[in-house]
Amino acid sequence: MPGLRPTYPLRTERLDLRPHRTDDLDDLYAFHSRPEVVRYTPWPVRDREQTRKALEAKLRQDVLTEPGQWLVLAIELRETGTVIGEVLLKWASETDRQGEIGFALHTDYQGKGLAFEAATEVLRLGFEELGLHRICAVLDDRNTASAQLLERLGMHREAHLIECAFFKGEWANEYVYALRADRWRAVRA
Repeated sequence: MPGLRPTYPLRTERLDLRPHRTDDLDDLYAFHSRPEVVRYTPWPVRDREQTRKALEAKLRQDVLTEPGQWLVLAIELRETGTVIGEVLLKWASETDRQGEIGFALHTDYQGKGLAFEAATEVLRLGFEELGLHRICAVLDDRNTASAQLLERLGMHREAHLIECAFFKGEWANEYVYALRADRWRAVRA
């Protein structure tokens, strides 16, 4: 597997998925600073400076050249040019052809099918361009909206891990969802 160097932007019906740019700071801060958005993400509520530092790291996460790396893409609403969230793909293992997906979306844009659109395109990237065999998602078991989204994407819950992570000051339970390439092809057909 040679890695993944997508041609940007990746276009869906309403979205452009693209690498972050320095001028994304205001849009990024608009959702990184919301407790209801970051409740289940690995990062805390961020102030503007913390968001700027996070953005600096994201600027270099536009290709996958080796296992262990994350591809982090801005979800831009094409109609307005606003960055409304992020979608991620981890290349977890070359030998086992495993990946992981993640996403975060500004609350003002949730419930409109936009995260589904973005995640579908990233699954396509993982299966069809990177050649992954299996893509998983790990989430807090209280995150029912994300669990429903993963099920809409055709992913199946494979595990329920109890008090497996000390997360934001408390023991958390996690679900593991996954989708294999053969099931992806069946869902797409």
